[in-house]
Amino acid sequence: MFEKGSELLKKSKWLLLLLILLGLLAGSLIGYWLDAVPGLSFLTNAIETDWKPSFDLHVIAIDLSIHINISLLSIVGMLIAIWWYRKL
Repeated sequence: MFEKGSELLKKSKWLLLLLILLGLLAGSLIGYWLDAVPGLSFLTNAIETDWKPSFDLHVIAIDLSIHINISLLSIVGMLIAIWWYRKL
């Protein structure tokens, strides 16, 4: 029904981005669930970083706060998502 070069199965960068975000989310969720297991702390320990750009032009002021929390399981989820994308 679907051929390999079909338009419906054409890979896109948006699909890759979506799969990477879902992989990061899935890995983070699994890390959250396994946080209480003491033997797996090396998988669930996260590196945290904050970025808070802001500017004020006296007409409009914008404040943005981005908090990134990445653990080893999040990276594994991202790698699985990239592998899955390449298999499509």
